[in-house]
Amino acid sequence: MFKKQGQKQTGMARFFLALTVLCATAWATPSMAVDTKTPVVKAPAAPVAPKAPAKPVVAAKPVTTAKSVEPKAPADNVNAGPQLPVPRFVTLSVDEVNVRTGPALKYPIKFIIRRDGLPVEIMREFDVWRQIRDKDGDIGWVHKSMLSGKRAVIIKETVQPLLKKPEESARPVVKLEPDVIASLQKCKGDWCAVKVQSYEGWIKRSGIWGVYKDEKFQE
Repeated sequence: MFKKQGQKQTGMARFFLALTVLCATAWATPSMAVDTKTPVVKAPAAPVAPKAPAKPVVAAKPVTTAKSVEPKAPADNVNAGPQLPVPRFVTLSVDEVNVRTGPALKYPIKFIIRRDGLPVEIMREFDVWRQIRDKDGDIGWVHKSMLSGKRAVIIKETVQPLLKKPEESARPVVKLEPDVIASLQKCKGDWCAVKVQSYEGWIKRSGIWGVYKDEKFQE
């Protein structure tokens, strides 16, 4: 008797629970629906060792030409001179860059970056060498021929919407996943205009790396 009554009560409870879920689904507002229409741009799938440690070199001389001269060790007060400020953002101009522990070929390779167009920050300068820092905070020296003045930004840790206008309520053009690189066009206030593939729009400055907080930029 008690067992049958318990089964009946359980069945009624399940009925009312299903009815409640059905009603909640029916009255759900459009804003609660999952966005499946906005396209998504992803970072390159499984890149080939974006930052690989260098292989050790045993008793090897630096690869230099007969007339090359190794620069002296940099002083602590190294600066870029009157034209280009330090620090500043630039991008990698080749798809493989050896990042060294010091500003000369005689210094060992600290790590290798394999991603053309990656934004990096120049921290110091010495002769034809530039000390750079990447988004992850890793620092090393590269030859200036490996760098370009072209500006780009990289999406930080979370997916960022690229909007039609520099407004929170603007229509999303595309969703940008972390580590996607975008060409920087201009910045004003809290917003920056960027281009990714064929998509153009505005993105919050706080969601990207490669531009300073108060920097005024116009391509």
